[in-house]
Amino acid sequence: MDTDLDTLATALYVTVDDLLLAHPERVPARPVVGIAPRTSDAEMLSLAVMQALLGFTSEARWLRHARRHLLGMFPHLPGQSGYNKRLRKLAPTMSWLVSALAAATSVVGDEVWLVDSTPVECARSRETVHRSELAGWAEYGYCASHSRFFWGLRLHLVTTVHGLPVGWALTGAKTDERHALADILPGLPVPAAVLAGGRQVLIADKNYYGKSFEADLETSGIELLRPARKGEEPRPGQRFFKPLRQIIESVNDTLKGQLDLERHGGRSIAGVCARITQRLLAMTAAIWHNDDLGQHVRRSLTAYDH
Repeated sequence: MDTDLDTLATALYVTVDDLLLAHPERVPARPVVGIAPRTSDAEMLSLAVMQALLGFTSEARWLRHARRHLLGMFPHLPGQSGYNKRLRKLAPTMSWLVSALAAATSVVGDEVWLVDSTPVECARSRETVHRSELAGWAEYGYCASHSRFFWGLRLHLVTTVHGLPVGWALTGAKTDERHALADILPGLPVPAAVLAGGRQVLIADKNYYGKSFEADLETSGIELLRPARKGEEPRPGQRFFKPLRQIIESVNDTLKGQLDLERHGGRSIAGVCARITQRLLAMTAAIWHNDDLGQHVRRSLTAYDH
């Protein structure tokens, strides 16, 4: 196989189709009597991944492009309204596929995890904030990395050192990162290191602190490595922080720079969730495909963005 978008789309479609046939409970429920969609769920999910990888933030522009260039692969494309509705209903399926594809890679069992959160801006003008359906979930927060305030959400992400997402959550901008991580942990796969009687290493920044918080992680078989806060004694593993912290920062940069995380265009809770999950699925699918091909840099999207 080659590292190009058509090959990725074909491999993804075949794999997703097999997974959905094996797990029909993951497919959105449909009435027994009615018109069956001409575009299958596997085709919709493959289209969603291709849209994210090619950088189409507008669904209307994406469907025009698909009708011009992809009818050979997808002969029955839905209209814009139908495409949008199908993707929103498929958001839980996409979330499940992120885990399913990750489990099929050779790097899911890495003994080191990285955790961080990144802003997902949802509006800028005061009028938009007041009218937005996201009000009450989205809120004002501060991004220390870029020294700016924003109105929106935070994506909390746990990845391997190859950038493979193993757990994530989307919360309000002011949510405590420790609380978000505590909610993510029960849904993570049991690490191979823990099954072997050892400990999984989790590298985080200074915001993941607290004796009770670290004690809970220890109970779960996770060893937390983070920089010392002001007034604390030096902590072990200092030499690993800078290079490994740069990986999670690079993952966030990939999501924002190449997969347009902050240009999601969602205006409702369902729309935002679908679009964020779509981008995580696209990155996971690229890593899964690169891993299957034996590529050294698994998180590279260069072969798929044109």
